[in-house]
Amino acid sequence: MFAGSPLNRLSWLRTSHSFLNSIIVSPKSRWLLFKSGNPLTSKSEGKSILAYLSTKDVGPFIGEAPHFGQGKESGLLTSEEQITATEGVRHRGSPIVFLGLHENTSSGSGALPSSDFIDAEKAVAKLEGVPYFAMDVADLEMEDSAIETALKETEVTKAGTTLTWLDARSVMTNANLFDGAIFAEARSMVDWNTRNKFCPGCGSRQHSLWGGWKFGCSTLMPWSDNTGRKPCPSGKGLHNFTHPRSDPVVIMLAVDETGEKILLGQNNRFKGQFYSALAGFIEPGETFEDAVKREMWEEAGVKAWDVQYHSGQPWPFPASLMCGFYARADSTQPVRVDLDNELSDARWFTREEVMSVLNHATGSYLDLAKLAEASSQLNKDANDPPFRVPPTTAIAGVLIKDWAEGKVQFPPFALNSLKGNL
Repeated sequence: MFAGSPLNRLSWLRTSHSFLNSIIVSPKSRWLLFKSGNPLTSKSEGKSILAYLSTKDVGPFIGEAPHFGQGKESGLLTSEEQITATEGVRHRGSPIVFLGLHENTSSGSGALPSSDFIDAEKAVAKLEGVPYFAMDVADLEMEDSAIETALKETEVTKAGTTLTWLDARSVMTNANLFDGAIFAEARSMVDWNTRNKFCPGCGSRQHSLWGGWKFGCSTLMPWSDNTGRKPCPSGKGLHNFTHPRSDPVVIMLAVDETGEKILLGQNNRFKGQFYSALAGFIEPGETFEDAVKREMWEEAGVKAWDVQYHSGQPWPFPASLMCGFYARADSTQPVRVDLDNELSDARWFTREEVMSVLNHATGSYLDLAKLAEASSQLNKDANDPPFRVPPTTAIAGVLIKDWAEGKVQFPPFALNSLKGNL
């Protein structure tokens, strides 16, 4: 879930506001809207799924044309084509993120190179596929009532579909892999655009460039009056002090000396019988392996070694990259959670115990938004599992399941060989 994006992001065309302005008005273009990070959804067969709107539907939210390459005055296109500070600039209205193109390559044409976009309208007409955009409406100069009124005028609402804002973490309950991957890119990018309003170099307001993938300082605009102030340092070099976020996180399972036990922890945020892999952000000056060992020690008092990479998962809450690992550890040593006090409990579980939960109808909990409530109710029914673990839509669930089913092998080792590894 959230990985394997189906979109060609066309990154080489983000600097062209002629391309962006042409593709945004395509009748094929589809939009994901967010409100404070929560996506707009619709009901399908009783389940909430992502709602995709047309550019016409989102017209009240995106403002007047030109949407990119905006000039000094409203409604004017900038003529400063060769100035880096105005490449696809959007300095009025909320940022818009161009996510990419879901190509229909049945004809074998594929994406066109930037050299073909001298006449953007003709070039866009040749593109086969669906362009995707995203934006967050929370910062619009509109009352909530006006936003809801605009949504009632959309084509999908008039066709009888009910649109609602859904808690972001609940998306993974019903999303397929296609929607999950688009959602991950969209939510991470609109969050990044929402959080970064001021230039890290001088504190001035920033604006959106490159279809939402870059920020520019307002002092670099050709019409900016900078009398009496020092030049912004972002005007030198890359002109970009803030890049789209992907915060690396290690998430890991410790496997014991027999290969038949794993260490799982219970986070303080989720009271009750919910256990998962341990995890933590990578800190400056660390390798992945260093972070795995440090987090294992800080959270559970466990000395780990032989760190092995398994797989990764984008985690758009708001913009993490989960890097999954296994490590070896000695289960005969005491487990302690009093170092950083992030866990309320940590313990070793046997393969048999884990398999009994995985085979239980409610052993893997799907709705993470309601997890705390559900875990607190666990074991009040005789048919409940003894504990719960994450679903395989989260990388923690994949790590647990792959170990339990023997898809990854960990041969036993002698405890007297530990001294050389610690």
